[in-house]
Amino acid sequence: MKFKIAVLGATGFIGAPYREEIRECPDDAEIVSLCGRRLDLLEAGAAEDGAECFTADWREAIGQEGVNLVLVCTPDALHHEAVMACAEAGLHVVCEKPIGVNAAEAGQMWNAYSESGLGHFVPLWTRYVDVFRKAREIYESGALGEVRAFVYRWHNPRPASMPLTWRDDATLSSAGTIADVGSHAYDAVRWILGEEAKRVQTHADVVSPPKSDLGDINLGEAIAWGEEHAEPSDTQRRKGSSYDYASISVELDSGAVGTMVLSHAPFLRKGVAPELELHGSDASLSIDRITGAVRLFRTDADPETVETLPDEGQGNRFKQYAFPGLRDRIEGTPCVHPGLDDGYRVQLFTEAAARSARQGGWVELSAIEDELG
Repeated sequence: MKFKIAVLGATGFIGAPYREEIRECPDDAEIVSLCGRRLDLLEAGAAEDGAECFTADWREAIGQEGVNLVLVCTPDALHHEAVMACAEAGLHVVCEKPIGVNAAEAGQMWNAYSESGLGHFVPLWTRYVDVFRKAREIYESGALGEVRAFVYRWHNPRPASMPLTWRDDATLSSAGTIADVGSHAYDAVRWILGEEAKRVQTHADVVSPPKSDLGDINLGEAIAWGEEHAEPSDTQRRKGSSYDYASISVELDSGAVGTMVLSHAPFLRKGVAPELELHGSDASLSIDRITGAVRLFRTDADPETVETLPDEGQGNRFKQYAFPGLRDRIEGTPCVHPGLDDGYRVQLFTEAAARSARQGGWVELSAIEDELG
């Protein structure tokens, strides 16, 4: 089938590159309508896409004649209503992670699609990066033995003078950095090891200095402004209200333990150490996405560079992963690509981590599931 697409959040940091990839797949899809907050950007985007409609009303966008797939790339707090409306209307959906503001919303979205026969896909792209694919291959070969510990460092530093965006607003962002990059980090671990977290304990805070408020700008514009200006602007500055740093202790179902350090702070730079370490009974593995080095460490042998796989991008992700994943679910065939079920499992983890940050102590993921019934 050919997908006829409405894109919500069409001109933002996520929606704009997704549209570019979709334009490269004319045999698979066409963009019918765009929705966003800024009509100046929407009009230019519609011209790029050949879209028939551009509007600030998401219901108008998804209701255009012929639309059968909706991309939900809006701020986190705006996902749930749109996805539930798509399910009611019989529309396939690609929903950006985190899929909701909490596990209750995520569970409702998954329930709406689980038995519907509709296609769904969640862009948990990290599992498709070559170094992580290699890590899974090595783990499944048994070379590490029983994995007993892991360390994950996801540092995504923003420019020091970058202004505020909706991601700094706790009323729009689901748990800040915990849910933003933590969704990718946790999904990579669970995908490689094939198991879920049992409980978590978190320290999280807003550690970046106060930022300038330049009004309604998207993340791409904010990053560009921050890179061009050595100092914040003379406008009023304030701290964000959503977490931009977290340190999470994790216990997996197997009893393996882990530590995750997640950050958007400008001073926690990437590449200082490997992104992921897996420590097994027989060997340890380090994965460095920046250099591409996948290294194996044994007690009585020199470290071995198993392979070097520089991150050269993933090509067209919709052609390779999103469209095949949607079609598999529509056709009812086994699907290896992430969907709303994965989005729900990931959101259980990020909600547990955020709860722990707020209230202190360990939080069991099963306790949240029990609350949801």
